[in-house]
Formats: sequence, C-alpha cells, structure tokens
Amino acid sequence: MKVLAKVLGAVAAAIALMVTWLVYAPSAPAASLTEVTGFGTNPSNLRMHLYVPNNVAARPPIVVAVHYCTGSGPAFYSGTEFASLADRYGFIVIYPSATRSGNCFDVSSPQALRHDGGSDPVGIVSMVRYVEQRHNGDPAQVYVTGASSGAMMTNVLLGAYPDVFKAGAAFMGVPFGCFATTDGSSWNSACANGQLIKTAQQWGDQARAAYPGYSGSRPRMQVWHGTEDSTLRYPNFGEEIKQWTNVHGVSQTPSFTDQPQPNWTRTRYGGSGVNAPVEAISIQGVGHSLPLGGQAEMAIRFFGLAGGPTTPPTTPTPTPTPTPPGTPGACRVTYTVNAWNSGLTGAITIANTGDSAINGWSLVFTLPGGQTITSGWNASYAPTSGQVTARNAGYNAAIAPNGSVGVGFQATHTGNTAEPTAFTLNGAACTVA
Repeated sequence: MKVLAKVLGAVAAAIALMVTWLVYAPSAPAASLTEVTGFGTNPSNLRMHLYVPNNVAARPPIVVAVHYCTGSGPAFYSGTEFASLADRYGFIVIYPSATRSGNCFDVSSPQALRHDGGSDPVGIVSMVRYVEQRHNGDPAQVYVTGASSGAMMTNVLLGAYPDVFKAGAAFMGVPFGCFATTDGSSWNSACANGQLIKTAQQWGDQARAAYPGYSGSRPRMQVWHGTEDSTLRYPNFGEEIKQWTNVHGVSQTPSFTDQPQPNWTRTRYGGSGVNAPVEAISIQGVGHSLPLGGQAEMAIRFFGLAGGPTTPPTTPTPTPTPTPPGTPGACRVTYTVNAWNSGLTGAITIANTGDSAINGWSLVFTLPGGQTITSGWNASYAPTSGQVTARNAGYNAAIAPNGSVGVGFQATHTGNTAEPTAFTLNGAACTVA
C-alpha cells in the first residue's frame, strides 16, 4: 500500500506540474507585418512589407497584394482580409508600396510593360525571388492580386511575367497595356474612361508582346468590377475579359454563369469549374470600392489555396459598438489629400488609441464646400457631401488596441481642396494627426 501511495503521489505531482506548465507557458508571439530592405534589384525604390503567418506551410505559396493609389502596403494589409486568410491557409503575403507622388504604381511606361524592362514590376519580382530564397517559397505557387492601381499592376505582372505568376485576381482594373503612355505621364484618360476598345486579338497580342518568344503556360485570371465605377469605368471589365480569353485561346462565350450573391454575376471562360482559365465577377450598383467582404477569400479560392465551397456566405456588417462613456479621444485620424484639376482623393487612417477593441465603427466628418465623393474603398460613405458618415466594411469592422484601418475615397471639387477639420468615431472626438 505504501508503494501504491508513492506511485499515486508521483502521478499527481506530474499532473500538477503539467497543468502549471500549460497555464504559465509563454505563447508564441503573434505574426506581424515586417518591412524588408535589400531584397534585390529595385529600380523604382519600392518598399516591401512581408506577412509570414505562424502556421506557414513548409513550402508556402506566395501572394503579392498590391495597393491602390494613395495607399501603401501597410494600409492594404490593415484594410483587406489577405493576412487573416494567410493565417488560415498558411501562405505568405508580400505587400509592395509605391513611393512616387500619389503612391500609384507604374503601369504605363514602356519599361513597366516589358519583361525585365525596369520600373516597378522588376522590384516586385525581386520581392518574390527574395521570399522564394529566404522563406522557401514555392516558385510554382506565386499569385498576385490588387485593387485599382494594384489591379492594373496585376494585369501588368501577368502579361510581362507569365513565367513567375500562376494566377491573378484584379479588383477594378484595366487590361494589360491599356494605360500605356509615351509622353512620360502616368495617367491615360481614354483608358480610365472606358474609351479604349480593341478586339480580343489586339488585346491578346499586346499582352504576348511583353515577353517575346515566351511559349510556356499562361497565368489564369479573375477580374472584378462594379457597374457604377466612375474612376476606372465599367467597359474596362469587358476589355479585360477579351484580353485574357484570347491569351488563353478560349471562347468569349461563357462556359458557366451563376449569381453568388443577388447583385453579382459570375462568368467562367474555357471551363466551368473553379480552375477555369478566366473568371469574371460583375457587381451591379457598386462603384470603385472593391474588394468588399468575402471577395478576397473568393480570390484565394480561385488561386487554389483554400478548400471548401467557392461561394462564401454573406456576412452582415456588424453594428457599431458605441465607445464607452468616459473614453473620448481614444482614436486618432490621419488624413492625406491628393488633388488635381477638378478631383482629389482622400486617404484616411483610423487608429484605435484606447485599451479595448472597437467592434464596428462609423466615422463622421464634414467635407469642405464644393467637394463631392464619387467613389470610395474599404468603407461606405453617405451622403456624398456635407457631413459624411463612413461605415466599416464587413472585413475591417474590428480595430484592435493600437491597431488601425485604412480607408479612402475619390471626390470632385470646385476649387476648394481643404481637408476636414474634425472627425468623430462612434460619437467620440478623435485626435487629428
């Protein structure tokens, strides 16, 4: 009996020790966005931020996520779902940042539109090579996605580097080469306004000419566009479909059509399954404000990086949680305006400076006289002039303590390009940086 008692005592002590270790053992630090320098050839001085999830795969796929004009890699990290999807599926995300005036990517110069020609695409490909070498990234699973300027860059990278990228997803973009200019400017009004119309063969030839002599496989393409886009107008959606169906040598007649959500129309070309060479999603009544909630995951599923159904459930936008009384000023707003002749963009970063998370938010500010919002991203805006309320999208409703989200809009103006002077978040006044 004494021996049995000793054995039972030893077992109990071991169990107690294990419980103590489980309770007090330090947890692994959360993955975070980090900046990488010296990543390789970088002719246009892009910046590189990298997100490597804690559960990264042994041979991880690589997703390049490219921001909109006035944005940055960190803003696209905060304002989209790609990092949380990386946590779920184990891939690595590269977030490039443009550094020229306006923070738009070069999608128009002759250098950018030629394989190894120079400018931004060369720097982005250097980032990919860095991750392949330093993080054991899989060269056979490299993908690119982006919004607006980033969507245009997605088209450029798939055209000029079909040897690097396996697939792309372009939210509100234009065909490869559509923005081309020869006068040194970076804006092509005819393309932006949807007035540059070509045959499928002409668009396809333009993409193929970026890498003469290339005879390998071509990356699959998913394109998204809102019918009310007034920045990169809706006809560009059809021109992208023409281009990429021609590049793949498939019919412009859809092989498959459905409606994942009531105002969405999805068509597939060259196949009816999730691996179709070209997939296109048109969203009725939506402007220049993609990707919205759930759409990033559809892009990841198109890439083949996630299992399960191809249509995510509709997620309602959370109701904003009022800021508790007694904690006014637990927010900071940074506002940057970029103006031209009769238009401007406003980039807004909302930072949570409090001790508790914000779950659902609405930001109220007053636009100076003569300014009218025409489109926005990462938030909904109403009304479009005067006192405006910006409300979170489904994917950026939560702002952790010391965290932030980036949103923005495009507007017209009648000469007054001043900034709003005050902002309130869920009824509490914010510090203006």
